[in-house]
Amino acid sequence: MKQSSSFINGILLAALVLIWGLTWPMSKLALGYSSPILLSGLRSLSAGIILLAVALPRYKQLHWKQNWRKYMVSGLFNSILFYGLQTIGLMFMPAGVFSVIVYLQPVLIGIIAWLWIGESMNAVKIGGLLLGFVGVATISMGELSANASAIGILLAVLTALSWAIGTVYIKRISDSVDGIWLIAVQSLVGGVVMTAAGSKVEGWSHMMWNSSSMLLLLFLALFSVAVAWLIYFYLISKGEASKVASFNFLVPIISIVIGTLFLDEPFTSSLLVGLVLIIISIYLVNKKAKNQKLKPSDGGDQAA
Repeated sequence: MKQSSSFINGILLAALVLIWGLTWPMSKLALGYSSPILLSGLRSLSAGIILLAVALPRYKQLHWKQNWRKYMVSGLFNSILFYGLQTIGLMFMPAGVFSVIVYLQPVLIGIIAWLWIGESMNAVKIGGLLLGFVGVATISMGELSANASAIGILLAVLTALSWAIGTVYIKRISDSVDGIWLIAVQSLVGGVVMTAAGSKVEGWSHMMWNSSSMLLLLFLALFSVAVAWLIYFYLISKGEASKVASFNFLVPIISIVIGTLFLDEPFTSSLLVGLVLIIISIYLVNKKAKNQKLKPSDGGDQAA
């Protein structure tokens, strides 16, 4: 039974990594049919509606009066800022490069979790964190020399920061909220806010509705948000968070390969060096967690 459970968790983990890897180039393609804020809003709102249908049978777990502030804070960092910043940022740089910088997130989590909730810090982790910053700097300098937009790099770092803060916050409140309701509400909150903002700032005139745009939106809502987050919380509940953290580095690799093969995005030497450094960094930051029994507070430490 245990072997079967491990096999299923492995399949789910592989699916999660593949979905995240596909998300970046899919988002880049979707921007050809939609303005960025509206795209962020529609993907999050659509995912929220899907998740609401899943959560409704668990209505007794909502506990709205006690938890509404937690839902709002999570929605701000994990939906509004995370999806909004990344979608706008993809307008300024290739999806593969953007995703590499965003996947500095596990490194930022190490710092934030140490300062905020008192997680352990050691020489190996410190070395990994420093190496991660070197990797991001290598990519950034290489891309700037290739006339890439500095604002794109800034938006990628801010995306990683918002996701890291949101992840540590989820870890902090995980014992007091239902995971499915948390994801559903944060998606709905982010979706409503960003759709409203996009309607006012961008308008709907730039939206192109056809089979391609609808399929892209469906993928981003159903898989990138709803399915991915549900799988993530399932793995957390089964004690698989350390595996998710360990395999995070595969996500930007998948994204870069897809971007290079299908979107004609460049693969530079600085990107390769930076990517290798970030992979080593994430391994070092997570090395101790892989060799320890997971404590309840360790479940979401390196969420992807």
